[in-house]
Amino acid sequence: MRSFSSYPIPAFLNLDPKEILRELEAASVNFGFPPTPAQIEAWREQIGLLQKALPGLGGWILFEFMIPRLGRRVDVVVISGAVVFVIEFKIGENRFLESHQDQVWDYALDLKNFHEPSHAVTLVPILVATEATLPGGRTTPRIDPDGVWAPQQATSDSLGSLLVSILNHSEGSPIDGPTWANGRYAPTPTIIEAAIALYTTHTVADISRTDAGAENLTQTGRCLDTIIADSRRRNEKAICFVTGVPGAGKTLVGLDVANRHLEPKSELYSVYLSGNGPLVKVLCEALARDAVERGRGTGRVVRKGRVRAEIEAFIQNVHNFRDDCLQRDGEPPPEHVAIFDEAQRAWDLDQTRLFMSRKKGRPGFTQSEPEFLIHCLDRHTDWATVICLVGGGQEINAGEAGMAEWIASLNRSFPRWKIYASRRLADPEFGGRETLEALRSTNRTQWCDELHLSTAIRSFRSEKVSHLVKQVLDLDPEGARITHEAAPRFEIALTRSLPRAKQWLQEHARGTERYGIVASSKADRLKPDALYVRAPIDPVHWFLEGKRDVRSSMFLEDPATEFQVQGLELDWTCVTWDADLRFNGKIWEHWAFSRDRWKRIAQPERQTYHTNAYRVLLTRARQGMVIVVPPGDPKDPTRNPAYYDPTYEYLREIGFTLV
Repeated sequence: MRSFSSYPIPAFLNLDPKEILRELEAASVNFGFPPTPAQIEAWREQIGLLQKALPGLGGWILFEFMIPRLGRRVDVVVISGAVVFVIEFKIGENRFLESHQDQVWDYALDLKNFHEPSHAVTLVPILVATEATLPGGRTTPRIDPDGVWAPQQATSDSLGSLLVSILNHSEGSPIDGPTWANGRYAPTPTIIEAAIALYTTHTVADISRTDAGAENLTQTGRCLDTIIADSRRRNEKAICFVTGVPGAGKTLVGLDVANRHLEPKSELYSVYLSGNGPLVKVLCEALARDAVERGRGTGRVVRKGRVRAEIEAFIQNVHNFRDDCLQRDGEPPPEHVAIFDEAQRAWDLDQTRLFMSRKKGRPGFTQSEPEFLIHCLDRHTDWATVICLVGGGQEINAGEAGMAEWIASLNRSFPRWKIYASRRLADPEFGGRETLEALRSTNRTQWCDELHLSTAIRSFRSEKVSHLVKQVLDLDPEGARITHEAAPRFEIALTRSLPRAKQWLQEHARGTERYGIVASSKADRLKPDALYVRAPIDPVHWFLEGKRDVRSSMFLEDPATEFQVQGLELDWTCVTWDADLRFNGKIWEHWAFSRDRWKRIAQPERQTYHTNAYRVLLTRARQGMVIVVPPGDPKDPTRNPAYYDPTYEYLREIGFTLV
C-alpha cells in the first residue's frame, strides 16, 4: 500500500470524520510513524475541509501518499476525472511561501518522472494555506508540455471552487483511482536522496528502478552479500571489484552495503570510504540536516553534532581511515568490510610515498595506497572483505593509480586473498587487456557478471548519456548524432552566450530541481565571463543551499570543477567549455593556461586526466544540460575565436539544440 488510507470520494463524504481519523492514526502506527498530537490535529482539519470541498466530485481520495525517493508523504491526493490533484496543506499558515510551493511541486514532478501511471496524466499540485488571502487578479497557469501544472494556491474557502474550475477545463479519460495508486513506481534518486533514504531504513528496492534495464543494482547487492557471508563462514579474505558506466549506481550499491551493517559490535560492521572529499562532506551534512529536520517534525530534539558523529562512523574520508590505521600500530580496524568508492583514484606508490614523507613524517614508505588499504583489512586474523567501486575513465588527477595498482598489490603481497570481478575489467576504461591478463595469471579469481553495472540510471531521462559523452570525446560525431536522436527526453542545448545558458537553466528547472555551472579546473580564460574556476567554493553550500543563497549552485555565480562535482549530480547543468580542450578539425588538443599564454599539455597521462575531466562534467546532469562555447574575443590573444569556433562547430554538427 502506498497510502495510509484511501476512499471513493462519495464514500469519504458520508463517513464520520472520527472514523477516518481513527483509521489514519492506526495506519500511521502500522507504518512505523506514530502520530504526534500536532499531526492528529492537522488530519482533523484536513478531513473537515475536504468534506466541504469535494461534494459533487467523483473519483478517489488518498491520505499520506508515499514518495519514497524523497522520503516524504503527500498530504492528500485527489483523483477526479482526468486529473490527479497533489495537495499539500499548511494548517494555520497565512502566507504562500515559495518553499512550500516548491515542496508540492516536487511531489508532482516525482510522480510524473517515476510513477508509471502518472506519465500520461495531468498533475496539478495545490498548496493550501488555510489562513492566507489569495492574491488579486487572474493569471494564466503555467502548464508544462509533460502535463504538470505550476503550483496552484488555495485557502480553506477556495479549494472546492479551484478543483471544479480545473476539472471543467480538463480533457481526457477518467483515471481509475486504485489502478493509479497501485501503479509501478521506479525512481532514480540523486546520491544525496539515496543516502538519506537508505539511512532512514529504506532499501535499494524502495528507492531505485526495478525494471529489467536496472535490475543488476539489486543483483549486485545480493552478489556482494553472498561474498561477504561466504568469507565470514569460511574465514577467508576477499576483494570485489564492482565496475560500471558513469551514473550506474556504484556509490548507491556501496552505501547500501555499509548501511545494512551499522552496528559497531557486529562482526559484519562495515564502513563506506571515499577519497572524494566533497562527496563525503556533502553526504554527511545532508544526512545530519535531514535527521535534525525529521526530529523537529516529530517533536524530538536531535542534536546535529551527535548525529553527525554517528554518520561519519560509516561514511568516512578514506584518508581519515588510512591515518587511523597508521596509528593502530598493526591492530586491525573495527570493520571487517570496507567499501572503497572511486577505487581507481587511489594513489600510486610515488604519490603515497611523497605524502607520507611530507605530511606524516614517515620517509621511505614502501606501499601504494591500494596496498596499504588492503594491508589494513589483512590485519584481521579471521576474515575480511574489501569492495572496490571502480568508475571507468574517471581518473582526473596526477598520482591516481587506476586498476593496475590494485591488481599488482594483490599479486605482490596478498596471495591468499580471493578476487571477484566482472570480465568487463577488460574494457579499455578499466585498464584493458593488461588488467584482465593480470587477473588471469592467478587461479584465485572468480568471474561474476553481476559485479558490473551496465545501465546508467543517473540521467533518468535516458540511459544513453554516458555513451553519448564517450562518443563526443572519442570524436565519433556520427555515432553521437544517432545516440542523441535516440534520446530526445534528455535535453542538450548549445549556445555561445552564458547569460542565455543561465536563462535556459532557470526556464527548465522546476520546484527544487537543482542546477548549476560546471567547468574544467583548467578553464582559466572564463574570467571575462565572470567565471573564476580557481576561486574556492564550499561544496556543502554549493550542493545543499537554496536558490536564494549566493553560495548555492542555483545562484549561478560560482562554477564547480570536476574535483568538486565528481560522484555528485545536478538535475540541470551548464557546461562551460573553455579553450583548454579544443578541437582543431581532426583531434582534441589539450592546453593549460600559464601567466599570459596557453601551453600544450604533451604528456599522454595528463591528456587522459584532462579528457576525463570533461567526461565528468558532461555526465553530471540527470535531466539535461546546456553547453556554452564562448565566442572568444579577437582583441584578446588568450581568447582567440579560432580556439573556440571549431569546437562549437563540431558540437553543432552533432545536432544539439541551438539557443
